[in-house]
Amino acid sequence: MSMEQPAVRRPTTELDARYSSALNPRPGAAEVTATEWAEARRRVAAAEIFWVVTVRPGGGPHVTPVIAAWHDDVLYFSTGPGEQKARNLAHDAHCALLTGTNSLTDGFDLVVEGVAAPVGDPAVLEEMIAAYEAKYGAHITSAEGTFHGIGDAMRSGDAVLFAVTPVTAYGFGRDEGVYSHTRWSF
Repeated sequence: MSMEQPAVRRPTTELDARYSSALNPRPGAAEVTATEWAEARRRVAAAEIFWVVTVRPGGGPHVTPVIAAWHDDVLYFSTGPGEQKARNLAHDAHCALLTGTNSLTDGFDLVVEGVAAPVGDPAVLEEMIAAYEAKYGAHITSAEGTFHGIGDAMRSGDAVLFAVTPVTAYGFGRDEGVYSHTRWSF
């Protein structure tokens, strides 16, 4: 008996030429195209550090780094129930997760916007603990690991696992100074 793979969400993909090298007469600029969602998904899945942006009750932003795992077209991250980001999400579940590089001329940055929902399903929780362990390895599985015990913390409620299904995502590419800006709408 084979298990069915979940359907891959296929967003609309659009190159925003206003912010891409397509408008600048430099070598390679004329060939700038939108990045395919499959490539963006690959990069999201491989990224190790994300910055999560939440909205404080007073309207101001709160930004902090987190680890996250991509699974079945959803981006998951966790935090303590009393931490600022958890309190912010209880007030306003809209958030963004960002990852990328800090080079001016090379790299690819990604922004995933969505609504964070706490995960209550024990089966999904166990899948995500396994996904975290597979992705981050000894950082989670070793007693000396930075995030050792995160799985048990999620099981006990000492850490809340949030699921962010993308609503809109953006990719900002830099290839030797040739820039691209792709928007994916779900």
